[in-house]
Amino acid sequence: MDQDGKTPKTFVSTLRFALKPQPKHQKENGLGNIKRKLVGNNKLRFSSATDDKQAQVQSLEAPRFEEPLRDCTVCAGSDAAFKGVITGSQPMSISWLYNGEKLRTSNISFENGAACLSLTRCSPGNAGRYTCIAENPAGKQSSTALLHVTATKEIPRTINRELRSEVTFKAVSHENAELFPVSAGARQSREERDNDFREISLQNQVPTSKGPPVEFVDPPEQVEVRVGEQALLRCEFKSSSVPVASCWIYNRDKAILGGQRMSVRTTPNHSSVQIFRADPKDAGSYTVIVRNRAGSAQHTISLSVVDRPNPPASQPVVSQLSTQSLVLSWSGPSYDGGTTILGYILEVCKDGSDKSESWTELSRCKNTSYHVQSGLEPLGRYRFRIRAYNSAGISEPSQESGCVKMATAKQRKAEPESYVIVTPDTQNKVRDHYNVHEKLGVGKFGEVYRMTRKETGQECAGKFYRARTMKERKAARKEIELMNKLHHPKLVQCLAAYDSRSEMVMVMEYIAGGELFERIVDENFEHTEPTSARYMQQILEGMQYVHKQNIIHLDLKPENIVCVDTTGTRIKIIDFGLATELEEGKPLMVMHGTPEFVAPEVISYEPVGLETDMWSIGVICFILLSGESPFQGNSDAETLALVTAASYEFDPESFEDISDQAKDFISSLLQKDRRRRLSCTEALAHSWMASFTPLNRRPTKSLNKEKMRHFLAKRKWKKTGKAVLALKRMANLTSSPVSAGNSSEEPSWSQEAEEAIRSLDNQLQIEPHFQQALKDVTLPVGAAAQLTCVINGYPQPEVKWLHNEKPVPESRRATIEHHGEGLCSLVLADLKFSDSGVYVCKARNKLGEAMCSAKLKVRL
Repeated sequence: MDQDGKTPKTFVSTLRFALKPQPKHQKENGLGNIKRKLVGNNKLRFSSATDDKQAQVQSLEAPRFEEPLRDCTVCAGSDAAFKGVITGSQPMSISWLYNGEKLRTSNISFENGAACLSLTRCSPGNAGRYTCIAENPAGKQSSTALLHVTATKEIPRTINRELRSEVTFKAVSHENAELFPVSAGARQSREERDNDFREISLQNQVPTSKGPPVEFVDPPEQVEVRVGEQALLRCEFKSSSVPVASCWIYNRDKAILGGQRMSVRTTPNHSSVQIFRADPKDAGSYTVIVRNRAGSAQHTISLSVVDRPNPPASQPVVSQLSTQSLVLSWSGPSYDGGTTILGYILEVCKDGSDKSESWTELSRCKNTSYHVQSGLEPLGRYRFRIRAYNSAGISEPSQESGCVKMATAKQRKAEPESYVIVTPDTQNKVRDHYNVHEKLGVGKFGEVYRMTRKETGQECAGKFYRARTMKERKAARKEIELMNKLHHPKLVQCLAAYDSRSEMVMVMEYIAGGELFERIVDENFEHTEPTSARYMQQILEGMQYVHKQNIIHLDLKPENIVCVDTTGTRIKIIDFGLATELEEGKPLMVMHGTPEFVAPEVISYEPVGLETDMWSIGVICFILLSGESPFQGNSDAETLALVTAASYEFDPESFEDISDQAKDFISSLLQKDRRRRLSCTEALAHSWMASFTPLNRRPTKSLNKEKMRHFLAKRKWKKTGKAVLALKRMANLTSSPVSAGNSSEEPSWSQEAEEAIRSLDNQLQIEPHFQQALKDVTLPVGAAAQLTCVINGYPQPEVKWLHNEKPVPESRRATIEHHGEGLCSLVLADLKFSDSGVYVCKARNKLGEAMCSAKLKVRL
């Protein structure tokens, strides 16, 4: 009752809390704890909590083993210890594993950088692989060692010869009359008797290691040699037993058997392939498979045989001709010699009255175009050729250019572009009107070649479509129709088209300046925030026209922004293969794009629009100013996750010299909600664009190009698939037998490779034989006897014991024991006179049979 005499009211809450663990994949990709931040002009964006700690982590030193763990061998009953000396930033956590499982013991310590593990009174059960793991926020490192526990009287392991060690037989007496007669004055408890039997067994048992059957020791991942040099591929390993067999497989296809050019060698602790004079055809992956009777392991080495590169694929093309300068452009070599092209050598020959040719080096450069500004005379006649070079040497020269006559006066300004409406020619083929030269590139829908018009010599680019099906031909016609609507100075132009039964070709203007980002990293090229703004202005002007036609590009990325020539700053947008015209009332969803540049709505399979291109323009601007990709993850999946969350940040170091207006410009484009992104018209009117007009010139600082070079290198590396090859080289089976052809991560083995792998087991097979034979023994009545021998054979022999030619059945008095390394014993308790006689041990496998015998005499 309350004070008013009324019954108190009861209130029940129906609010529920449901606590869920964070999904594992979110934790791994760093998106498990997204924080909201205000940036630029107080606009909301998202960033990963993991990124906030990045600066702290970079300042820490990851753990490193100055002294790794060392293998240890002790006798049964002795103590053992492992010690590793570790450097790195604190705090640091230390943990230990035993055969891959966490070790829980109090006998561990970590003081003054020394991690120690102590083991007392070791038994064979303690043998195995011990791993120490050191971890701090900057990284993790581990070190592994093996513990071997030997018996009190170890039987040496030998092959094909008799062991000379003696086997101990111990007679014991017990008070239990049922099993053992009582000896005078001897009384033992059941516990003592059991200990005696345990002692008999342990004195002769060879322990079995619990470590991996075969373990490679610091194997090489890659070997590089020059053509004609000797190549040595060598892998050291630890084997838990002998013998071992191995084989080498080339490119998972051919078994390497040795011969005049190469030799294969295997010992109990290493295997190697030696190639006496390496040839480019020897390059590839070499996989060694090592097998013993307990299991196998494999490791792959990538061999690179580097040579001089092939000559550049095309003759140099001349443009921007003046009285004393010109621009040369060419294509790289079709084969780089197996290693990176370091640069190009430009050679010139002046045409004169004498017929003798004298080629001299004009200059060297790193790119496939060069502005020649010295060494040429007005009205002079010259021919040019190019050589490529790498770490192995210099190539043969390319084809010579035609004879070039230097201009007599400055060239007139280029006339305004004229545009044509293209109708596909169905009566002629492209080769009727054009000469087709070297390949310039490969795209999703076809290949692009350099061409010249037969009548005028005009250079063009021909896009040859893969038009084998009606769907492919329809897509090609669609692109040609779209190009007829895109007549603008900042867009590549279509000049002609051919549609025949055998092929479809679109002829486009040839743009010789190369990719914009490749130009920017050139040492002789200015890269500042104002120049970047002018490039972005041109991109926006071109895309503004495209969007006015209600067309979206859908594949804007650095590779599709190219320079008109090698000296100026004019650019054009190319590759409209994915472009689509939007239709009123018909939502468009797409499932293609490049992960780093694709917008969130594409990943979510939501309707796209003109704003989808604006996201890509924002990413391009971010990279142009910083040299870093805002959403680049360690994998495509991680990159797409970062894009979906719109998670990026302006790294203080990378954006140190970039204005706040530029950051606000980027933030206005990288909006997750596409409705909030700037349009092309709005972007062109942004304050950042206005701040760099000719009327507002101000001192600016050159931007660092190193990060841009790193970005371009990663893009090229990813395209060539070398990342996948590197991951495959790290695959290393060390704990299970090789299963030929059953890997889901590696290509399957060829039939020849499978046969070579299966043959390893056959190489290990051997018929049974006795490394240590039984020995005669005389013991008193009531004692216990142990008859012991060591048998070698593979497959594992079946063992039988006979007494006076009759099988010995196991009972409470007769125990048959099988230990590691072929050690076999027959233990007889409570000896009687009837136990006297000849004992035979028979061992048999599919290859044969062996036997040995000994006499047991029982006396009073």
